[in-house]
Amino acid sequence: MKQKILCFGDDFIIRDHASNEAYYVDGKVLSIRDSLSFQDMNEHELATIRQRLLAIGKTYDIEYQGKTTTVHKHLFTPFTCKFDVDLAGHNDLEAKGNLLDMEYEFMTANHGAIATVSRRWFTIADSYGIEIAAGWDPVWILASAVVIDLCCHEDRAGH
Repeated sequence: MKQKILCFGDDFIIRDHASNEAYYVDGKVLSIRDSLSFQDMNEHELATIRQRLLAIGKTYDIEYQGKTTTVHKHLFTPFTCKFDVDLAGHNDLEAKGNLLDMEYEFMTANHGAIATVSRRWFTIADSYGIEIAAGWDPVWILASAVVIDLCCHEDRAGH
């Protein structure tokens, strides 16, 4: 997952393991709250990501396949960030690790680590490697990683 350098809003290109472009995340410009469109490379919207305005702490909803996933940043976590990911109809996840350096895992009580996220420091734009365990829908995990990036990098120009 790589953030585009020259763009209006938060735009991301997500490539597969063979470096082929697989998904595009289009950040909406000039909106009161963060609103993004998660698309395939044919510009078909697969999911929407919207920030909740009336929530305690940063909270986003991901609408995907008629279900809502909620990603919520914990308020009081000294020296780190923690996120709860409520996957609609599935086991809840927690993102934990060194979120300041963007090295973390999505964990579930039943399956342990189901995805790992690692930032590559040698690039100009934010770039991440994300490995997702078999059997987990990549759109949910990737959209959740986009939300975590938005929350952990609020100081960027678009925020």
